[in-house]
Amino acid sequence: MSERGISSAVIRRLPRYYRYLGELLENNVVRISSKELSIRMKVTASQIRQDLNNFGGFGQQGYGYNVEYLFEEIGKILGLNTIQNMIIIGAGNLGQALANYDFDRIGFKVIGIFDANPRLEGLAVHGIEIKMVDELEEFIKTHEIHVATLTVPKKNARTIASQLEEWGIRAIWNFAPTDLHVSDDVCVKNVHLDESLMTLSYNFRNRGKEKYSYHSYMDD
Repeated sequence: MSERGISSAVIRRLPRYYRYLGELLENNVVRISSKELSIRMKVTASQIRQDLNNFGGFGQQGYGYNVEYLFEEIGKILGLNTIQNMIIIGAGNLGQALANYDFDRIGFKVIGIFDANPRLEGLAVHGIEIKMVDELEEFIKTHEIHVATLTVPKKNARTIASQLEEWGIRAIWNFAPTDLHVSDDVCVKNVHLDESLMTLSYNFRNRGKEKYSYHSYMDD
C-alpha cells in the first residue's frame, strides 16, 4: 500500500489511464463514460470507478468524465505537471536510445549522460555531450538531480546505485539485470528486459492452455 492507503495495483494502472485519455484527446473526444472507457481498455467499468474514486472520482452522474480534465488531473497525480531533470548512466546502445526518446512530454528532461569508457567522452547524443563518471558527483549536486537512469553492466550497478544515493539521488530507473540494495528513501523501478521477454515467451507458448485477461494484465 502507498502512504495514502492506495494500493500499488491502482498506482500501476494510472499510467495506462493517462495513455488512453491522451489518445482520446488526440481524437477530439470531449467526454466519455466509465462504460465506454472500459470497452476501450478491456477492464470493467466498476474497476475504473473504484480506481478513480481513490483520488476524488472526477466523474459526474449522467455525464461521465471530461477527458481533458481527467487527463490533466491524472497527470498531476503522477507528478507530470512539473519537469524533473534526469541523468543517464551508461552510454551504450540502450543508454543512447533512451537519451533520444522524448521524455519531456511526461515531465522528464535528460540533461546529462555518463559513461566510464573514455572513447565516448565528448560524443553528443541528442545534443548532450557524454561525460565521464568521475564527474557524476559534482554534476548531480550542482544541477540538483534527483532522478537517474541506470543502463550499466550488472557488476557495476549496485556500487553506482549506492553512490547515487549518497550524492542525493532519490529515484532510480534501473535497466541493469540485478536488484539494487538502497534504502527506503530511494524509489527504484526495475525494468528487466530479459524477464519481460521470458514472460512473453511463456505466455505465447501456453496461450492454448491458459487464458490471460486484460484485467489480470492491469494488475501485474
